[in-house]
Amino acid sequence: MSDKAYPSDIFADSGCRLPAVERDDLDPVGKNIYDAHVNPSGGSVAGLWGPGGIKLHSPRISEHTRELTQYFRRDETFTGPVRETAILVTARECESQFEWTAHEPLALGEGVSQATVDAIKYRRDLDGLPEIDAAIIQLGREVFADRRVTSETFACALDLFGRTTLVDLVSLMADYAGTAALLCAFDMQVHPDKEPLLSMD
Repeated sequence: MSDKAYPSDIFADSGCRLPAVERDDLDPVGKNIYDAHVNPSGGSVAGLWGPGGIKLHSPRISEHTRELTQYFRRDETFTGPVRETAILVTARECESQFEWTAHEPLALGEGVSQATVDAIKYRRDLDGLPEIDAAIIQLGREVFADRRVTSETFACALDLFGRTTLVDLVSLMADYAGTAALLCAFDMQVHPDKEPLLSMD
């Protein structure tokens, strides 16, 4: 571990309140998922230092949630900018430092504008943002902060995305909110090689 001071109940090999899973302790399904997480082309954003490592303590949960995550990441499900904007607004509203720090660079790499990232990060007004970005952000803010989506916001999102994609989009947000809860409960720390990117205000 680096010079960063972590809470006393954090394991140095995992960055959270559970020790790192040993591959030899896993069943064949778990071993396959473990190998996918350590493979750079395996589709994992954070590898084993993150939600993937936590979920491997329950290989069945890891198996089923991984399938859903892979579905969300397929190109035909969403464009990269739509997916990453939805993840960022979820991470911001759930105040998930780990998710934000993992996905801000991904969002910028997918073509999400700095203005959109900053509007989410600093909870700025949405005037001047692309219509799709503003609709995703407003929807996420109402789902997570207001606990109520207005008819106007819903109608706008439905018009932009259609029924199927809107169901997928809200399900994506719900999935990452669930991941935020997991990261919170197990106090997942940002990797020592990375600087936290979200101001927790």
